[in-house]
Amino acid sequence: MPNIKSAKKRVLVIEKKTLQNRMIKSTIKTELKKFEAAVAEGNKALAQERFSYCVKKLDQAAAKHVYHKNTVSRKKSRMASALAALA
Repeated sequence: MPNIKSAKKRVLVIEKKTLQNRMIKSTIKTELKKFEAAVAEGNKALAQERFSYCVKKLDQAAAKHVYHKNTVSRKKSRMASALAALA
C-alpha cells in the first residue's frame, strides 16, 4: 500500500477507471455476440442494425482509450466483412 497521499489517490482513481473500462468492454462483447448471432441466423436487417450500434460503441471506446484504435479498426473490418458475406 502506498504511503504518499497522491499515490493513495491514484490507487482509488485507477480502481474507478478499471471498473468503467471493464463495463465498457463487457457491453461491447455482448453487442458483438448479438451481431454474430444475427449473422449466423442470416438476418441481414438485424445484422445491419447491430453493426451500426457496435461501430458506434467501438468508436466511443477508442475515443476513451479503452481499446487501441487499431484494435477497433480490426474489429470493425471483420464485422464489415461478415456483413458483406451475407449479401
